[in-house]
Amino acid sequence: MPDTRLVKLNNLGQSVWYDNLSREMIANGELKKIIDSGVRGLTSNPSIFEKAISSSEIYDEDIKKLISRDLSDLEIYENLAVQDIKSAADLLKPTFETSNKSDGFVSLEVNPHLANDSKGTIEEAKRLVSQINRDNLMIKVPGTKEGLIAITELISEGINVNVTLIFSLNFYNQVIDSYLEGLRKLISKGKSPSNVSSVASFFVSRVDTAVDSNISVPEALHGKTAISNAKLAYELFVDKFSSSEFYEMSNEGATLQRPLWASTSTKNPNFSDVLYVEKLIGQNTVNTMPDPTLNAFLDHGEFDEAITDDLIDAKIHLDQLNRLGLSLDLITDQLLQDGLNAFQNSFDDLIQNISSKRSTLNFV
Repeated sequence: MPDTRLVKLNNLGQSVWYDNLSREMIANGELKKIIDSGVRGLTSNPSIFEKAISSSEIYDEDIKKLISRDLSDLEIYENLAVQDIKSAADLLKPTFETSNKSDGFVSLEVNPHLANDSKGTIEEAKRLVSQINRDNLMIKVPGTKEGLIAITELISEGINVNVTLIFSLNFYNQVIDSYLEGLRKLISKGKSPSNVSSVASFFVSRVDTAVDSNISVPEALHGKTAISNAKLAYELFVDKFSSSEFYEMSNEGATLQRPLWASTSTKNPNFSDVLYVEKLIGQNTVNTMPDPTLNAFLDHGEFDEAITDDLIDAKIHLDQLNRLGLSLDLITDQLLQDGLNAFQNSFDDLIQNISSKRSTLNFV
């Protein structure tokens, strides 16, 4: 039975996706329960897979079988991830169908070491799409300059894309343009754009963590930058997708590239644990939540379409930061690099963990 809070949130135009995945929660039925409660999609990343595989023995039998096939550590990881993504996609297939293909997606990220390699990203994305073979798969592409090229190419090939690690308004603008260019190319090939979907994952809480740690920012301004940044991103989204050009494409079946609010767990204990949910509720948006945030919202979250409120205050706040000498562009550039480094490190730890299991399991 769907949770009434998630139903209300969906009625306000926001879909909740789940920011977690493991074979254990697939096997014990936990993921199905979460989906049945009204969660409408799922996102994964290298950190999530690293935690899932390193902290459980449930993968060990498959790892042993894959070792016997003389596969590399990277190939073993891919086999494990592909199986989990297929299972999650199958569980979400009914949502995909009943939502008219607007929800029910599962996201899998390309190797984060390809973040600055557009050709490598495109090739890996196509290979993963072929391996997984699920219409409700989204390929995660990091929001880098090279990623923009990959976004356009993959959309033009009809491949669903989740653009991840977006922090800045300037880059978000380029992400939307890349999506629109991909749609143009797809349509120019005589293909319908109705079968391709995309979300733009705009990261939230990490912006507050970075800004508020700066000694020049007074405490009265803490906890406001991320929400202000996201509100202006939503304003940009509405503006870009209100163009006559997109209207014409939508008549041919093109869909909005919805903003997806990511990094929505509250890092500062002085702030509400549902801050980055309640303040970002709005039409045609997605919020992907890890367990603590999802559970907190199901327990005591409040409902209001707040994303369009206080836009003037949001602009004033960002102007205040500028007058304090802070460059939000420089901060978000660093956050992108930090995010890439974190995912690359998690990916390397994951491959190392599989290597260690190879040594251990060979003697079992």
